[in-house]
Parts: sequence; C-alpha cells; structure tokens
Amino acid sequence: MNIEIRNAYEKNLKQKRWPKDTIAAGHRHTVGIKSDGTVTAVGDNKYGQCDVSGWRDIVSVAAGNVHMATNTGNAHTIGLKSDGTVVALGWNKHDQCDVSGWRDIVAVAAGWRRTVGLKSDGTVVAVGRNNEGECNVSGWRDMVVVAAGDWHTVGLKSDGTVTIVGNNRYGQCNVSGWRDIVAAAAGYLHTVGLKSDGTVAAVGWNKHDQCDVSGWRGIVAIAAGSNHTIGLKSDGTVVAVGRNNKGQCNVSGWRDMVAVAAGCAHSLGLKSDGTVVAVGDNEYGQCDVSGWRGIQLPGN
Repeated sequence: MNIEIRNAYEKNLKQKRWPKDTIAAGHRHTVGIKSDGTVTAVGDNKYGQCDVSGWRDIVSVAAGNVHMATNTGNAHTIGLKSDGTVVALGWNKHDQCDVSGWRDIVAVAAGWRRTVGLKSDGTVVAVGRNNEGECNVSGWRDMVVVAAGDWHTVGLKSDGTVTIVGNNRYGQCNVSGWRDIVAAAAGYLHTVGLKSDGTVAAVGWNKHDQCDVSGWRGIVAIAAGSNHTIGLKSDGTVVAVGRNNKGQCNVSGWRDMVAVAAGCAHSLGLKSDGTVVAVGDNEYGQCDVSGWRGIQLPGN
C-alpha cells in the first residue's frame, strides 16, 4: 500500500478531516460510491433500499444492519452529499430516513432502525428507534467518528476516548478505559476500537469469538458485522474473527485491500484498483459485486 492508512486516520482526525466510507454492507444489500459521486447497490430491495441510481455528489454511504433476534426491520441506506446534506431511502417505520433537514454533516452511520450524523462542530444528531436510549446523543461534543450497532451508538472523541449510549446488556458499552483510539465499529452486541499502535480492542457479546482480536497487529481499519469482526492490515491483507456460518470470515486470500465493510453475514473488501470482493451470505445477491469498477477509494 502506498500510505499507512492508520496514520492517515490519526492525521485526519487531528485535522478534523473525517474519513469517508465508500462501501457499505447492510443486512441483505451492498452499496458502493463510484468515482463520479454516483452510487450503485445490489441485494434485497424490498423497501427500495437499493434505489440509489438517482443519487449524485455522494461522498460517504452507510447501510443499516439487522436486529438479529427478529431478523427484521432493517432496510435503509444513507448517503452523505458533498454539501453536507444527507439523503436516505428504504424502510422508515421509525423515521430513520427523516434526515432531509440535516445540514453540515461530515459523517454518517446506520444502525438497526436508526441513523446517526456527525456534524462539523463535533456534535451528533440521530433519528429513529430510541427504546434503549441509542439516540440520546444530543449532549455529545468534540466527536470525530460515529458508529451504530443494533442497540448502541458509539462516538469517538478527538482525544482518543470513546463514549457509548444504549443497551449494555453484554458490556458492549464498557469502553471507559479505552485510550488512543483512532477508529470505531459496532456490531449487533459488540464494539471494536482501533488503537493508534495498530492493535485492536473489543468488548461485548463474544459467543462467536467476535471479540477475540487481542492478537491482532498492524491493523489500519476495522469493520464489525452482526457477529463478526474484520481487520484490514497495513500490507493490504485482511483478518476476520467471529461467526462464519455463511463464510463471511473467509478473507484469508484477500490482497491489495484499502477498505473493508461488514454486513449481517457478508463481508466486503475494496481493492486499490477500485474493484470490490465479497464473501458470505448471498441469498439476495448482496455479494454480486464482481462487475463493479471505479469504486471511490477512501481519502480520494
């Protein structure tokens, strides 16, 4: 790889230049931003979550994951535009797509039945389901990264500490001791943090070993699926732990990767040539990305 992505993360966060996600994996669909700012999507389109062909000037995307207990209720896609506004489509039972009034947004995240937006002043907004307090972010300040799990919302502060609201049944919010964090990800019931030294921390439900990341080294980016965790290494290879019932952790052969994303039971990798690879559940065609070309690289 031409640059050390993790160092770029650190530098960007200090300068408040927020990293953009140009690929996203939802429950049963996959989204990618093309180099011209348009968006492509494949997979389940029951709620119109893949109807992104009219989107323009998109710089970051997010796709909601699924509540594993019910396997329902998550089918929305979020797009951040270059002017700081946000577009959304898909299932909107809990108003998770009501983002038309948002302004000055620099990053977005999509969880189960909700959407989170980070503003350039470091404050955070959220809409959607709030039964567990997962949208109680109005008091947050000085945030540089947001992530959304099923029932919890994660905020990374510029000082490298992490704040979480929402359900903590499995300790997925127990991050008060975390320091030197440069990136964060949230799964169904677990939370993952990338440290500035390339190691990774994880807390929460560990039934499928999705939190067994203590031995990871040289990591430059992370992603969390419902019950699996992915790490991108500085040499462009990828590691994964957790549930592998659909082959979502079969990434050992991946090379030349510059970004990763994780859905409910599928995983995505963006290569330096702008192509995308996918493994895991493909029941709805969410892994049918072999024909994708010219996907925007992070930082470009």
